[in-house]
Amino acid sequence: MARWLTIAGIVVFSVGVVLYYAPWALNWFGKLPGDIRSESEHGKTFSPITSMIIISIVLTLILNIFKR
Repeated sequence: MARWLTIAGIVVFSVGVVLYYAPWALNWFGKLPGDIRSESEHGKTFSPITSMIIISIVLTLILNIFKR
């Protein structure tokens, strides 16, 4: 359990550093075809479906590499 928490902490720290020093590196998130944006007079709804599928595939590949 400690190993997974350490890895999760490193990942969160790395994403934080990227967002702080290079915010342009993640400008693509939420702007891909398939990401749904809906605005009405009562509110806004945003569902980044395609972006989350890509992140899921990348994380699956990374976790499978570390498992071996």
